[in-house]
Amino acid sequence: MQQQYDFKAIEKKWQNKWAEKNVFKVTEDESKEKYYLLEMFPYPSGKLHMGHVRNYSIGDVAARFKTMQGYNVLHPIGFDSFGLPAENAAIKHGIHPAKWTTENIAEMESQLKELGFSYDWDREVATCLPEYYKWMQWLFIQFFNKGLAYKKKNPVNWCPSCQTVLANEQVVDGHCERCKTPVGKKELSQWYLKITDYADRLLTDLDRLEGWPSKVKTMQKNWIGKSEGAEITFKVENMDLEMTVFTTRADTIFGTTFMVLAPEHPFAKELVKGGGNEAAVEEFMDRLQHLSDIDRSSTTLEKEGVFTGRYAINPITEKKIPIYLANYVLMDYGTGVVMGVPAHDERDFDFAKKYDLDIIPVVEPPEGSDIDLNHLEAAFVAEGKLINSGEFNGMDNLPAIERIIAMMEEKGIGKKAVNFRLRDWLISRQRYWGCPIPMVYCEKCGWVPEKEENLPILLPTDVEFTGKGESPLTTSKTFAEATCPHCGGKATREMDTMDTFMDSSWYFLRYCDARNDKVPYDRKKSDYWMAVDQYIGGVEHAILHLLYSRFFTKVLYDLDLCSVDEPFTNLLTQGMVLKDGTKMSKSVGNVVSPEDIIEKYGADTARLFIMFAAPPEKELEWSDTGVEGSYRFLNRVYRLIYELAEMTLGIPAKYKLEGKNDKQLAYKLNTVIKRVTDDISIRFNFNTAISAIMELVNEMYRYKELDDVNLGLLRDCAEKLVLMLSPFVPHICEEMWEHLGHEDLVYHEQWPTYDESAMVQDTVEVVVQINGKVKERVEAPAGLDKEAFAQVVMSEEKVKALLEGKQIVKVISVPGKLLNVVVK
Repeated sequence: MQQQYDFKAIEKKWQNKWAEKNVFKVTEDESKEKYYLLEMFPYPSGKLHMGHVRNYSIGDVAARFKTMQGYNVLHPIGFDSFGLPAENAAIKHGIHPAKWTTENIAEMESQLKELGFSYDWDREVATCLPEYYKWMQWLFIQFFNKGLAYKKKNPVNWCPSCQTVLANEQVVDGHCERCKTPVGKKELSQWYLKITDYADRLLTDLDRLEGWPSKVKTMQKNWIGKSEGAEITFKVENMDLEMTVFTTRADTIFGTTFMVLAPEHPFAKELVKGGGNEAAVEEFMDRLQHLSDIDRSSTTLEKEGVFTGRYAINPITEKKIPIYLANYVLMDYGTGVVMGVPAHDERDFDFAKKYDLDIIPVVEPPEGSDIDLNHLEAAFVAEGKLINSGEFNGMDNLPAIERIIAMMEEKGIGKKAVNFRLRDWLISRQRYWGCPIPMVYCEKCGWVPEKEENLPILLPTDVEFTGKGESPLTTSKTFAEATCPHCGGKATREMDTMDTFMDSSWYFLRYCDARNDKVPYDRKKSDYWMAVDQYIGGVEHAILHLLYSRFFTKVLYDLDLCSVDEPFTNLLTQGMVLKDGTKMSKSVGNVVSPEDIIEKYGADTARLFIMFAAPPEKELEWSDTGVEGSYRFLNRVYRLIYELAEMTLGIPAKYKLEGKNDKQLAYKLNTVIKRVTDDISIRFNFNTAISAIMELVNEMYRYKELDDVNLGLLRDCAEKLVLMLSPFVPHICEEMWEHLGHEDLVYHEQWPTYDESAMVQDTVEVVVQINGKVKERVEAPAGLDKEAFAQVVMSEEKVKALLEGKQIVKVISVPGKLLNVVVK
């Protein structure tokens, strides 16, 4: 160990040693309690950013800490390596996605190793490699065989210029965000997974996830969106057609004055045909083509519609009511049909006013209300007594819902029902760089899965990347032709690839047995490691990724491929890294490169700052002075251990506490061990843990300058200081541990324990205030009650002098800490 802190030499030295000894490799060990710690794996964009560093540093501290506590820790890493950026790079730069992705993975692997993360690299996965996506395809086939995968036609956003499908988020003001061309709709036949079959379990089981943030569980609950209500059947006049509506407000059925369908509803064309309004409907549909579902769901959207020329029959009042198509009704909500109750629904009210439709109030405002039901200026959506509702008049409207549903069930016109906002998962992507869907189409047999022995279905290399067309796979001359697995006849392969969320919905299971080429993972190994004990990632993944992972795990549990039905026991969602109050972004120009920080200060400094600057779940404001402060602290610790190693050479960490100064240092050491242990294991409050360690360093500096020091005590403090710091800054701690004379790695050492008897103080330092201002500090016996504490402190000569000649008005006593005397 050199006298100067040469972080570059130290970090390289220990990274090499860890790699040579394969220190972080782990296997199943039934004699040890397991701990599976996982951070969300990155997309290989090529460069780590500070958000990555924060995410992985949090995980690494916890992994190293748990290892030192004696757990058998699984801490793997991999790359979510399929996706659109690689395909865009192929279009823009003429580089194959596989080459672009492989080069980026290599660069990010190097950066992760430079930061000293304790990953078991033997378990690394990359979802774009055939050895991974073979099993993705195998799992898809299991879903298909269980009846959970199906294909259907649905309208999608289509850019005629780019000739490609757009996600809702890629449609801005009705235009393609890339080329600004007006976006239309196109019907495509695509693959779906029946996540709705699991909606109730996904919702109910959230209550079991006690280790998840409540805000994440609330976001998932809202996304699943369970509603209890009724399905009501409306007949269409002069047609052999019935429409089913889902509503949570069966109490308003008497106030239904019109029906509204989503324009993409299967019945829409049938209703319009022969209704005498075909031209107006066609013009309306053309205009609607340029609106995304997000735009149509907006509360600020002007409500527009068109009369179909048809009427429905209100099953309760038996009155005929007009049927409209409207822009604010989506096929993805309920049944795609809405019963218009304008008196009690804001959107329906706006629509009725625009098209001069009847408004019939059926809920009366409470007495004293200034609402005039005969001249409504807005919908009345509060509770009240039913009116204009036949036999139910005078009843409170909400309790009446059950009675009205029962009446409809009796008449056969409706029934109690549950609806979910959640829709089946569309997994088809018209892209190349994704997992091929292992299905073939045979004219005789229909859609059938590929034989499992033929997996993986490899991505072809003879494709063109133009950025246009339904999928680059269609340009391959070798990919499309296949043999039907059932009849042996000619068949055609599926040309879409899978949504990349598929790959990340089970990768945590593959980590349990990442090199297995016979099955996705050995069940015995997954049973040992699962569930993930601690999962760490950004809150932006709170809904889709986490929901899909939970869905996958439940399906695999039902297929007897997994012993748990929830993948993540505890979840930490770390905050963003900001600079100048704004999220770091290339477009804003406020990005701080981890490479630059590592080059100037070292990886340990980067890790320490990012753990010290804020609690993990809070936003972190980047501070150059904070980084410099972290670097100065590491230098200070390094000098201290260098000096103490020389002072205590050959001295064992055994001692007897002789006097006040010994007891004070021992007290600080043991209280800090307890604080750091609790802060890491219970609260993940790494910032306060580091702050406690800084206090210990200050106390050690004070103590070592005394005339009479206990070398055994100093040795103990030095060793335990290094042990406690090692999860945060592993490179410098390995170096200091070696200089203290140890041959084994600090990584393999046991976490220090604290001595409770040393945490009992005989005396404490007390702050004395006069009228709220600090005037003195004195020693007082520990453990006194309020009255005795005040008497002892006020009897001190220094305090007596402060109070001489003054009239005492009030004494505020905080035993063991503070005495504030209010005087005149």
